[in-house]
Amino acid sequence: MAKIERSAGILCHISSLPGKYGIGNLGKEAYEFCDFLHKAHIKYWQILPLAQTGYGDSPYQSVCVNSGNPYFIDPRDLHDRHLLDDNELASCEMPEGPVDYGTLYKKRYEILQTAYSRFNIKDPDFVAFVESGEFEDYALFMSLKSMYLGTWDTFPEAYKRRENLALSEFKENVYRTDYCFWLFTQYIFEQEWEKLKAYANSLGIKIIGDIPLYVANDSADAWANPDLFLMDEELKPTKVAGVPPDYFSATGQLWGNVLYDWDAMEKKDFGWWKKRIMKAASLYDGIRFDHFRGLDRFYAIPYGDKTAENGTWMDGPKTKLFEALKEEMEGLDVIAEDLGNIDDGVIALKEQCGYPGMAILLFAFDGSPDNPYLPENITENTVIYTGTHDNDTALGFLKNMTSTQFKGFKKMLRAALKTEGEEYPFVSREEAVSALCVCALSSKANLAVLPIQDVLRQDNSCRMNTPAIMMGNWRYRLTEMPTRVDAAYLRLLVKRFNRDPKDKPDDIFS
Repeated sequence: MAKIERSAGILCHISSLPGKYGIGNLGKEAYEFCDFLHKAHIKYWQILPLAQTGYGDSPYQSVCVNSGNPYFIDPRDLHDRHLLDDNELASCEMPEGPVDYGTLYKKRYEILQTAYSRFNIKDPDFVAFVESGEFEDYALFMSLKSMYLGTWDTFPEAYKRRENLALSEFKENVYRTDYCFWLFTQYIFEQEWEKLKAYANSLGIKIIGDIPLYVANDSADAWANPDLFLMDEELKPTKVAGVPPDYFSATGQLWGNVLYDWDAMEKKDFGWWKKRIMKAASLYDGIRFDHFRGLDRFYAIPYGDKTAENGTWMDGPKTKLFEALKEEMEGLDVIAEDLGNIDDGVIALKEQCGYPGMAILLFAFDGSPDNPYLPENITENTVIYTGTHDNDTALGFLKNMTSTQFKGFKKMLRAALKTEGEEYPFVSREEAVSALCVCALSSKANLAVLPIQDVLRQDNSCRMNTPAIMMGNWRYRLTEMPTRVDAAYLRLLVKRFNRDPKDKPDDIFS
């Protein structure tokens, strides 16, 4: 893979954008965020998965990996389409601050149903969208869940096992009430996303999407393709996903996702994955392959275990998957999330593919000169972050240190900056956050991505996700758009460290 040209990115999910509708959406504020990135000369906007969330509101536990989250539909757009009146639009407003998913669930789907009731399902564009069949499994799955509640393994047997006649009759019975409603949400989402992405691209900004390795058990993906997953005759998982004990958790992380039957996938020429990557290529300019190590070997935990301590390692598809996906991934920028329990096999797979891996500065300063995340130890073919959505914010991380620990941290950070030829003065923990951002941007890694929380020096209250904690995550939101001063400061750093894409070739991953 060719050398990555230097540039900078910002990590901020759609849900974290400010606004008065309870959660960030694809409307005015998303365009304003693009303007902020443009003013700051930021090349990449990295987001989390766009998919509709399921239990726990996690974008990594979706009801359908290729779906768009209906919460991200802009109520103002529905009003402009004459699908909502003034009072209905006003009813969408919610207090600013963290996302309140409980209230959002009760209010937003009701208003989407109202909009749908005025939508012409005979519109030729919508008819073509329906007839494409792309979201048929999703629409059937959500319609069944609306009727029977619970998870799909509690559906009546005929629906659980997808008997053709039973599903055909069900679809006919709920076609207008439910089936087309769920297709309507995807139709509107895709139209709004296409316009937003075109706007970002027109400003020279590329969008990096996120591809979760696994699907949720309770998903249209697992329900529609049980033969592609490790399930028993009763359609129950035999083993589930997670990671062994590590930095984040002494008992490991029990994600609980159903695991792929990679032999079955290979026999079908990885067709399910081909469709998934083709969809990603239509939505994004680049992707981050989440949990990349699971494609070399993956951790399989017996179904029913309460922790991740008793899992075993099993072989993944390795290079066979990427050889099969070569055509679908043509022209698509790829980042390999190679964090966690990394061994020689993962390193070899990443090098064979040529993808840049990730380095996290918050993990770099343990006192070991061999720490792989220290700027002096990383290569140019790396994407460096201060932290990710799974870490505390940099300020939260530093505030958890004792005075003695912080004193040692400052010494190591100053030494790391010095290796990059920088002497950035800092004393307080807030100033140390800015020093971390400078350290990332000044590093030899050709792409440096900063979480928006670290750009704004926000504390632990702004953390996005705490791994192994099921509830209360994914709620972070900006209370206002970053300022012109924030953009100007970033622009100075981007220029200073030769990460300004102006007058440079368009594709840094070429």
